[in-house]
Amino acid sequence: MSKKQYSYTLSNKKIILASCSPRRILLLRQWGLSFSIIPSNINENSHLKKPSSIVKNLAFRKASFIAKQHKDKIVLAADTIVVLNGKIIGKPKDKKESTKIIKELNGSIHKVYTGVAIIYNNKKNVFYDVASVKMKNLPQRNLEQLFGKHMDKAGSYAVQDRKDNFVEKIYGDYYTVVGLPYLKLAKELKKFDIYLKR
Repeated sequence: MSKKQYSYTLSNKKIILASCSPRRILLLRQWGLSFSIIPSNINENSHLKKPSSIVKNLAFRKASFIAKQHKDKIVLAADTIVVLNGKIIGKPKDKKESTKIIKELNGSIHKVYTGVAIIYNNKKNVFYDVASVKMKNLPQRNLEQLFGKHMDKAGSYAVQDRKDNFVEKIYGDYYTVVGLPYLKLAKELKKFDIYLKR
């Protein structure tokens, strides 16, 4: 069988995920990676305006913060934002904001941007992917079940939560919406001799 059918990681957990995101941890494990988890906990405010620039910059800052302390390891970081009609939507601050976000997204078509940074020694790969998401137009009683449910996610919803029944269709890479674009990540990791399984 070919090498591409296996995931390959350096020994002694040489890969660090600079995030404690449950969904990213789960995805990387599903894709066969062995890694350590060290969240960066940086300030995620950004003066940038362009969505693609914001997610790339934040992903790079997260990865750089950890890479400075672990120069012998490959550091992977990511950042995701939701954009509706040009408005950037991050994680809700409280249930009131979550309610407002869910109502705005109801019946909408919006975009989800995920930026990724990979750093190892002096080699740096920073990229992003974007997908469009069409939401169902749910009645108030259904929306109320989502208010405050996903406080740790940009857009206050989780595409992978089938019980929510909020997402109608995705145009692009499903995993970009979850928080790690599989196709682009797999391509970029090959440059570090790391192969994802599917």
